[in-house]
Amino acid sequence: MSKLQEAREAEIQIPFANFHLDGELIIPSNAAGVVLFAHGSGSSRHSPRNQYVARTLREHGVGTLLFDLLTESEEQEERFTRHLRFDICLLAKRLLGATDWFHDEEPDFLVGYFGSSTGGAAALIADTESDVPIGAIVSRGGRPDLAGEVLPRVKAPTLLIVGGDDTGVIELNEQACARMTCPKELRLIPGATHLFEEKGALERVAEMAAEWFQRYFERATGP
Repeated sequence: MSKLQEAREAEIQIPFANFHLDGELIIPSNAAGVVLFAHGSGSSRHSPRNQYVARTLREHGVGTLLFDLLTESEEQEERFTRHLRFDICLLAKRLLGATDWFHDEEPDFLVGYFGSSTGGAAALIADTESDVPIGAIVSRGGRPDLAGEVLPRVKAPTLLIVGGDDTGVIELNEQACARMTCPKELRLIPGATHLFEEKGALERVAEMAAEWFQRYFERATGP
């Protein structure tokens, strides 16, 4: 598998049938793979938490694609109705569209998913439906339980990261993890709550995610 030798950074537009989604693609030199970020609705590609994780991934030689899963008009409507917040199928379809677009543009790169909140479930569903092999998935404070019946069909090695004080979400992640048959781990960040706002919590998430993607991207590309 070839690797891009020179780093690049670009604002991109991902085309869909009657609209496009804006994004930010940054690929370090010699990266083997690129991670697509799936945030929960109500967030955006500018999320400080996801931007922090993305910078850490790039420091470890992993490319990142952050993009808005909803259009501007959908985001404005969502602020009032919140009707898309748990529309996991819609979020998964948008992630699949972005995956296909990226793979068509850059077929030599491995693809990974980083999902947060409901985006964690969207990433798992997208993995089961994608024609593009997904190299690895990381879920931060996610709701994998919302992936429902597809959980046993998830193929990509999956790391579920949950705050140690995010009690209800821990149980939901434990139940989902038990149903998954792919390589998987559930890790708790002691003292952290749902948004990982505590000192050092997000840094630990980012380092765990970077190690996970590096491990499985390297295994896929070989020596």
